[in-house]
Amino acid sequence: MAEVKLLAAWPSPFYYRVVWALKLKGVAYEFIEEDLANKSPLLLQYNPVHKKIPVLLHGGKPICESMIILEYIEEIWPQNSLLPSYPYDRAIARFWIKFADEKSPAIWMILRTNGEEQEKAVKDSLEMLKTIEEHALAEKKFFGGDKMNMVDIAFGHLAHWLPVIEDVTGVKLLEAGNFPCLQTWIKNFKQVPIIKENLPDRDEMFAFFKRRREMILASK
Repeated sequence: MAEVKLLAAWPSPFYYRVVWALKLKGVAYEFIEEDLANKSPLLLQYNPVHKKIPVLLHGGKPICESMIILEYIEEIWPQNSLLPSYPYDRAIARFWIKFADEKSPAIWMILRTNGEEQEKAVKDSLEMLKTIEEHALAEKKFFGGDKMNMVDIAFGHLAHWLPVIEDVTGVKLLEAGNFPCLQTWIKNFKQVPIIKENLPDRDEMFAFFKRRREMILASK
């Protein structure tokens, strides 16, 4: 098999999307850690357009953007499929994956802003969570039903990163009793062994994102 390498940075939920997919498929890989404050020539070579992580190298060929990487992984290693087998169900899964990538930036804007900008980000984030609660989960164990799939991976940041963002900013979105389907999904998702064993340390994340927020706000 061709060699698999992953260029990424440890706090990134987009990196962990790829890690989870590779682990679920049983694909061995080499992790190459990137310093995003001082991007390596390797990263600039393999992702010259966006200059972002993660980048998957398979046989020396780069694939960029986390969900595109996951689609590639699904095609190259079809075992333990991450997408439904029926075309309609796959289309629905891809709808929610697209929704995750379009709407999730609001969560990160809460971390990067304050005042009116942050209030808007909170409003947009709550609308996203409400939509997920009412239309995507509907009391299912996972987004695809009884088995975790690529949609769950796409929303994985809600399970582990959102609570840290809440702690750093003091903004609470997942109040006790709110979004019961989403709260149940978070518990189910984090109990999957591959997920549970491959999550960044919460205290280290808190310190990292606290510093990041302070730097961003100080530069405004």
